[in-house]
Parts: sequence; structure tokens; C-alpha cells
Amino acid sequence: QVQLVESGGGSVQSGGSLRLSCAASAYTRIRKCMGWFRRAPGKEREGVAFIDSDGSTSYADSVKGRFTISQDNAKNTLYLQMNSLKPEDTAMYYCAAVKWYLPCPAAGRESDYNYWGQGTQVTVSS
Repeated sequence: QVQLVESGGGSVQSGGSLRLSCAASAYTRIRKCMGWFRRAPGKEREGVAFIDSDGSTSYADSVKGRFTISQDNAKNTLYLQMNSLKPEDTAMYYCAAVKWYLPCPAAGRESDYNYWGQGTQVTVSS
């Protein structure tokens, strides 16, 4: 059974930084392409950052240049380094993964991800 567990959320002031982690159990049962999503109050969940199986990365325009996605395969962990945080980054952040035998999602399409963590809250105050 694959489990994704996020951590690292918290409350920071505008301009601050946080690093989110997503620890994956049964790592061999998921592909290396993974993603971070977020849901702000009253809004739909949106894609934030993605890493493909070859290590290439992509980002939502709203976080480009401020967020960095990375993974440590030895530790079975996905990260999201968030710098220069803004109040509009306030949201619940989720990591997501794909079953090992399925293709990597195209352009971070949410419906292509099979496994989701429980989320970690990020709150940025002005």
C-alpha cells in the first residue's frame, strides 16, 4: 500500500521560506514523476510544481522563480522549497504520485495522479 505523508507546513510572514517534504512508502510501486498541488480556501485544487521521471521540472506561473521541486530517491522523499512566500500562497499543499505501471502525467494533469497525501497547511501572513 502506497502512502504519501507531507510535512513542513506552518505559518510564516510574507517573504519567508518553508520546505515541504513528502515521504513515500512502497516507493517501488510509484513512478519517479511526482507533483505538488495546493488548495486555497474557496478555490479548486491547482498544480504547483512537477518533476518528471528524467528529473526535468515544471512550475505554475504563479510560483516560477520562487519554488523549487526536488526529490531524494535514496530517502524516498519529494521536496518543495518555497521562497519569497506571499499571502496568496496560503493553502493546503498535497503531494501526488502515479502507479508504477502507468505513464507519467501530461502537463501535471491532476486526474492522472493515483496517490495523494493528506496535505500540510501553509499560511503566509502579510
